[in-house]
Amino acid sequence: MIISINGILTEETQAVVSVYDHGFLYGIGLFETFRTYNRKPFLLAEHLRRLTDGCHELGIAFEPNLQKLTHLIEELLHANHLEEAYIRYTVSAGVEALGLPSGDYTKPSEIIYIKPLPPRDETIYLHGKALQLLKLPRNTPEGMYRFKSFHYMNNILARRELGKYAWATGAEGLMLSEDGYVAEGIISNLFFAKNNSLYTPSLDTGILPGITRAHVIDLAQQLQLPTQDGLYRWEDLVDAEEVFLVNSIQEIVPVTTLYTPSGQVYTVGTGSPGPITRQLIQRYAISQ
Repeated sequence: MIISINGILTEETQAVVSVYDHGFLYGIGLFETFRTYNRKPFLLAEHLRRLTDGCHELGIAFEPNLQKLTHLIEELLHANHLEEAYIRYTVSAGVEALGLPSGDYTKPSEIIYIKPLPPRDETIYLHGKALQLLKLPRNTPEGMYRFKSFHYMNNILARRELGKYAWATGAEGLMLSEDGYVAEGIISNLFFAKNNSLYTPSLDTGILPGITRAHVIDLAQQLQLPTQDGLYRWEDLVDAEEVFLVNSIQEIVPVTTLYTPSGQVYTVGTGSPGPITRQLIQRYAISQ
């Protein structure tokens, strides 16, 4: 694949960063993951806003150029012979002396990774997928709210735990906060519905303030669907009429089965994607 490093298209085998880049040394870097529709990156302005805010908090001098980035993504699509793509836009702190920094990072590295979208499995949108409760808690965020940062050890350990549950093949893993509140999936934000209202865990649980999460809340409000965030327990999911997951690549994924670490199984609602989930999936498709 051909990727971009600081605006220069580069063969991935030739792409390198310095061992003194503080993204490598200390994990100081952020990224955004999104996809294209009709060769256009979806919700790009919103992703860049989150990325910019995070960089400013970390002292990384980063000012995005929406028009330039859109053009660069089009060049990458063309260079890789792709009509649509999965894209990761990364900003690493850049090269500095060994040791913790005393000032801001003035020369960050910007890397755009691109690859084909994974095949879409229509069966999960028609019949739903499983959600496996994990023992590993969600770690607390680095700042007031979670960055989409290079620090992914918690997610990696969660994925390793998920692989230990033989019955959970194809499931997403669900982490609770250290206080036992429902938090988020390994690669997704969570929603559930009951009594014609929609609920999602609060950012106070330490979850990522997901771009797709915010978009789905907006879509729900357009549908005049009561929506609120808060602190919820596993039992709230068990009692829910509908559960679904969201992320930028898979969009809105219905959940119809819940597993505990001991293998106990719960069916969500009727065991099929519910009316609110289906309505939001339709509205999401229209919004692309």
